[in-house]
Amino acid sequence: MKLKTLIVTIAILAVLSGIAYWANRPEAPAVSDPRIDKTLVDSSAIDKAAKLRLSDQGKTVVLSRQPDGSWRDESYYQMPADFSKLSSFVGDLSSAKIQRLVTTNPGRLARLEFKDTKIELLDSSDHPILSLTLGKNSDTGGRFVRYEDEPKAYLAGLNAWMDTEPKNWADAQLLNVKPEDVAKVEVAFDQAPTVVLSREKKDGAWTAAPTPAGQQVKADKVSSLLSSLGTVRFSDTTAPDDAQAAVAKKHVRTFKLTTFDGRTLTVALGRKPEEKKLKAVEKKPEPPVPAKTVAGAKPAAAEKPAEPEYDTIPAGPVYAWIASTDSKAGVNALMQKRSFQVDDYTFTGLPQKSDELFEPAPPPPSPAKGPADKPK
Repeated sequence: MKLKTLIVTIAILAVLSGIAYWANRPEAPAVSDPRIDKTLVDSSAIDKAAKLRLSDQGKTVVLSRQPDGSWRDESYYQMPADFSKLSSFVGDLSSAKIQRLVTTNPGRLARLEFKDTKIELLDSSDHPILSLTLGKNSDTGGRFVRYEDEPKAYLAGLNAWMDTEPKNWADAQLLNVKPEDVAKVEVAFDQAPTVVLSREKKDGAWTAAPTPAGQQVKADKVSSLLSSLGTVRFSDTTAPDDAQAAVAKKHVRTFKLTTFDGRTLTVALGRKPEEKKLKAVEKKPEPPVPAKTVAGAKPAAAEKPAEPEYDTIPAGPVYAWIASTDSKAGVNALMQKRSFQVDDYTFTGLPQKSDELFEPAPPPPSPAKGPADKPK
């Protein structure tokens, strides 16, 4: 082989080898995404947020921070937000970490079901500080997330429940009075005088006016009463002029709690009572009068009139009205916003008769015997 031919052959082989290496070269290692192993939401974004907006399946909840640091449920009549629920949700956000970058491929992004499920932190002008779109849950745990409209999907260790029912974020507790702070309680009854229970200090014994002869105040019953009245929670709300609430207000029982610091809280609970209505009786046609009566035959016995039947109309829902002598108490303004339904047991579990508040007093101790009383 001539030298020139050999050189050309070697050159061609070198080119082909280079092409083969280029075609089969290993991929360059991917650049690590700076978000991996970082928290899903930075704590500084949470600190700056004036509002939290949650959206899912056409429903939206907006919670707003107030100047005093409390939060309001803007989506449910500006009612105070349930701070414990909010704290739990924010805690889940701030503790969740980005586990890995899943894909930047548009086709794969579409399969991760990013729709309208969003978590947004907003400033006071409603401009987004942070916007997260949530996809489906991963089969291995966690949830797929996207920041803003970025063409990236991440897997985050997020297990927060996206509750977008506005009422569920409102603080349902209408009153929060500790039993040990109550100095006096007035208990009204439908067919008996109001019983006034009082004590001089927090750990003092309860006394009552009036107290039936041979009886004493039943301390555990009073404790149960105070626990129920001091932590009234609503189960639903209706308009202030709701017709059922107006009827319930005509059948209230009123309780008054006076605290050691001089506040008086009035709690009125009422419901439309159960009704019984007489059923309409269909008149039967009169039997025909026989043309002849056989001599000596006994007349037919008259039919016994049927017992009257009644339709029972159940009692209506229980409503609560609360007022405080403290002009700054939020419950006063709250009562102007809505009518508040409470669970039935809040009403039915209270003493229905005054004697439920009392129990037999122990007999007085026998006098100690002195020397003169000893047998001789």
